[in-house]
Amino acid sequence: MLTLFAGLSTSIGGYLAFFVRQRNVSAMAFMLGFSAGVMIYISFVEILQQSQVYLIHAIGPGGAWVMVGSFFIGIGATAMVDNLFPDHIDPELLAHNSHTPSPAVSDEALVYGQPVHEVNDTQELRRRLLNRTGLLTALAIGVHNLPEGLVTFMAGYSNISWGLSIAAAIAIHNIPEGIAVALPIYQATNNKLRAFTMATLSGLAEPIGALLGYFVLWPFMNDVTLGVIFALIAGIMIYISFDELIPIAANYAQSGFALSGLFLGMLVMAVSLLLL
Repeated sequence: MLTLFAGLSTSIGGYLAFFVRQRNVSAMAFMLGFSAGVMIYISFVEILQQSQVYLIHAIGPGGAWVMVGSFFIGIGATAMVDNLFPDHIDPELLAHNSHTPSPAVSDEALVYGQPVHEVNDTQELRRRLLNRTGLLTALAIGVHNLPEGLVTFMAGYSNISWGLSIAAAIAIHNIPEGIAVALPIYQATNNKLRAFTMATLSGLAEPIGALLGYFVLWPFMNDVTLGVIFALIAGIMIYISFDELIPIAANYAQSGFALSGLFLGMLVMAVSLLLL
């Protein structure tokens, strides 16, 4: 019940994403920057720190090295998966307001496997890139929520007050995570049901994590396993933020809007963690 409550908070974020107007590029840049700020702050300040605590407690000072290694393995693995999708284009293309591709972009560049000169509408390029960003973010957050569900389950199993506190903290930061998933998908497809569904599914990974913990992983779970998982997920979220969210936010409007959202996202997450 606790993990279901925390996980479904992504649905709230998915709903809030619908209030960003499709043509309001400043709001779009701000919200994408906000989402990146949340993911970056929670990765460096909460997830990696918790990973280090688990690993050092289990294997001593060498646990910090395991944490760092797992973090960069997460980044590298995500980069490898990212390169499997042949959609990389010159970011300058998205900055143009015309409907003609930038001449600096090679005809050999691909967008979802299709030659860029065959996709000659800048808005269409933006939509495809945004849709992919939302799906990758949903995947990253969904995987991130699995160990969160495990942690919430184990804390609540040991002490219900711990479980309540952790579930409340997770629920708060899941709201902007739901925005991070639903906003780019909605802006790309104009399909509210799809955006809301993906945001909800990314949150449902939390109760799935609790069920896995109860039925499958409980006998094998230890501090080392949790520490490595947390560090891997931090690496995934950092890569998504710097490779997807921030560049797209900067290409939608002046960098000031993206940076304002980025710093506000960090501030909101910092205050929420301190309050809880």
